Amino acid sequence: MANASAAQYSVQRVKVDGIEVVRLIDNVHHTEVSVVPSIGNIAYDMKVNGKPILYFPYKSLAEFRDHPGLCGIPFLGPWANRLDEMGFYANGKKFSFNKDLGNVKTDGNGLPIHGLLSFSSLWKVVGVEESSTSAHVTSRLEFWKHPELMAQFPFAHTIEMTYRLRDGDLEVETVLTNLSAEPMPVSIGFHPYFQLDDAPRDQWKAHLPAREHVLLSKVLVPTGETKKMDLPDPFPLAGHQLDDVFTGLAPNAEFSVQGLKQKITVVYGAKYPVAVAYAPPGKNFICFEPMAGLTNAMNLNHAGKYDALQSIASGGEWRESFHVRPSGF
Repeated sequence: MANASAAQYSVQRVKVDGIEVVRLIDNVHHTEVSVVPSIGNIAYDMKVNGKPILYFPYKSLAEFRDHPGLCGIPFLGPWANRLDEMGFYANGKKFSFNKDLGNVKTDGNGLPIHGLLSFSSLWKVVGVEESSTSAHVTSRLEFWKHPELMAQFPFAHTIEMTYRLRDGDLEVETVLTNLSAEPMPVSIGFHPYFQLDDAPRDQWKAHLPAREHVLLSKVLVPTGETKKMDLPDPFPLAGHQLDDVFTGLAPNAEFSVQGLKQKITVVYGAKYPVAVAYAPPGKNFICFEPMAGLTNAMNLNHAGKYDALQSIASGGEWRESFHVRPSGF
C-alpha cells in the first residue's frame, strides 16, 4: 500500500518553449498544476481530467512571456489592487514612488496597481518534493537584494511561496519574513482567474459568503465605509458583472462558482479577511481574490479609515494559505 500511495504524487521539472516549468501531478485525482517560476511564479495551468480550470488566454508560454497579462494565479505584492496616490504610508511616514524606475504599473485612472512583482523573473525554486501525501514546489524571492524594488517599497523582506497539491486540492501558501528594523505593513493578495466549460458564463452562479459589501469611489478605491451584504446568494452572472470588495468573512470562508456540474471553490485562510470578486461582462472567467487587507489598506490606515491593516514585527514572519478545490470535472 505504501508504494501505491507514494505513486499518487509526482513532480516534473520540464522546459516548455525553453522556459522552466514545475508540474505537480496527482494521479489519483487526475489533477496537474503547472507553475512558471520565471514569470511571476504564476501557476498558469491547472487541469482536472484534462480540463483547464485556470484562465490562460495564450497560445503558448513563450507568447505569455513576451506579452504578459494577468491570468492563472498571479501574486500581487507588496500591495494588491489600487493605491489612491503615487505612494503609500507606513509607520507614520510617507514613501513616494520613483516613477522614473518604470516598475510601478498604473490603471486607467493613473493609480498604482498590483504592486511590483506580477511577472517578476526574480523567483528561484528552493525546494520540490513528492511524497506519499502531496507534491509541492517552493520558490523564494529575496526582495531586499534588489535596489529597484527597495526604492519603491523600502522594507527588506523575503517571500516564499509554496504550491502544494494534495487530494486534488491546491494549497497556495505564502510566507513573508521581515528583515527590516521597523514593522512591515502587509497588503498582499492574489488574483486567481477561474473558468468552467460545462455551461456558458451567463449560466454560472457565484457564492459570495461575506457579511459586508465595501463601498468604492468612482475610481474603485474603498471610501472606508461598508454596507450590509446586499447581493443574492447564489449570485447569477447573467446580466451582471462584478468588481466588488467584501469583508466580514467567516474563518475558512468558501467562495465558489458553479456551472451545471462543475464547481470551483476558493477557501480563504484567516489572514485573508478581504475578498475581491471580479467577473467582467463578456469574459469567460471569474476571479476570487484572497486579500490580506482592503484595497488601499496602507493609506486608509494612515487616514484613520481602516484599523485592520496587518503588519510584521522586525524579524518576524507572516504565513497564510488559500486553497483551490475543483469538483465535478
